[in-house]
Amino acid sequence: MEQRKTTIADVARLAGVGKMTVSRFLNGSAKVSEETAEKVHRAIKNLHYQPNEIARSLRGLNSKTIGVIVPYLLDPFFATCAHAISTVAKEQGYSVILTTSDENPEIEHKQAILMLRRQVNGLVMIPVAGNDHLYVGEAFSHIPIVSLDRPLAGPHFDSVLVANRAGAKAVVEHLIGHGHRNIAFLGLNRSLYAVNTRYAGYCDALAQSGYPPGPYLDCISQEKCAALIRSQLQSSQPPTAFFASNNLTMRYLLHTLYAERVAIPRRVAVAGFDDIEMADVAHPSITVIRQPVYQIGELAANLLFKRISGADVAETRNRVVLPVELILRGSCGCKARFAKSASDNFTSIVINPETLPEQMPMLD
Repeated sequence: MEQRKTTIADVARLAGVGKMTVSRFLNGSAKVSEETAEKVHRAIKNLHYQPNEIARSLRGLNSKTIGVIVPYLLDPFFATCAHAISTVAKEQGYSVILTTSDENPEIEHKQAILMLRRQVNGLVMIPVAGNDHLYVGEAFSHIPIVSLDRPLAGPHFDSVLVANRAGAKAVVEHLIGHGHRNIAFLGLNRSLYAVNTRYAGYCDALAQSGYPPGPYLDCISQEKCAALIRSQLQSSQPPTAFFASNNLTMRYLLHTLYAERVAIPRRVAVAGFDDIEMADVAHPSITVIRQPVYQIGELAANLLFKRISGADVAETRNRVVLPVELILRGSCGCKARFAKSASDNFTSIVINPETLPEQMPMLD
């Protein structure tokens, strides 16, 4: 026999208060005394009561608030996206509740549930890998959700992505054009959508030129990354180039190469995905794929507000894929004869999701 769901009346009965008092406590619509609040809180905890978020949303409550969940704020990519979302929200007259998941699916889901209890009008997320099934239940079926950088599976979630595979393929093809055959790939968690897609682009470029993929270096920390890079450099067939799949692995790579006094690009060439801070003034400056980071967050927020406003948007999900830029600088082996100053980009090439330039330029 199916167990009966706990109701607000059950909570009120155990706490010794009226149902309206419990409702006011949950909604924050009116103050209750500390003693009453403690009784209600204890009853909710003892009964494992879960508020009916859908019923509450259907009563027409409008918090003028959106929730934003990102893995962490130490990464400039995540922080910039969050800033762009917040800016759009202010323009729309909304406030933002921002929290982090620490790449932990349980933490992320708990934070999302808390957002619902605060009656947010929508969610923008950079979701933890493999968490999709947690957002297809009843509780989330009446709230707009937009993901960015990593898509959420399901027919009702909008996603904003970039041309990860085409961008990675383009920059690796450029390294191959410089004569590199043994190119190591620096990644993070293999379950991450962006890293996996960029690895696929890296493999595409090598396979198209008839070369096997080089080693995949799983750089989960500076220490592990440094040990892996040193091991590769001391091997019988060391890589002649490194491709860092995001800004974090690029920082690990550069710290290690500088500490080991490895000459770039004379001993090894370097290229990456994400235009890290100071990449253009490093010596040599760093060749990268640049993402339109602010635009990603801005577009995700605009998609969310279209859903919130009931604007004429498709019922099924909208997956937007933005182009990226290949920024050629000195670390790949290109020389600076076309640059006006040491900090200038030598050239940039727009890489669309499904198209690549026929030939990558080599700047000598």
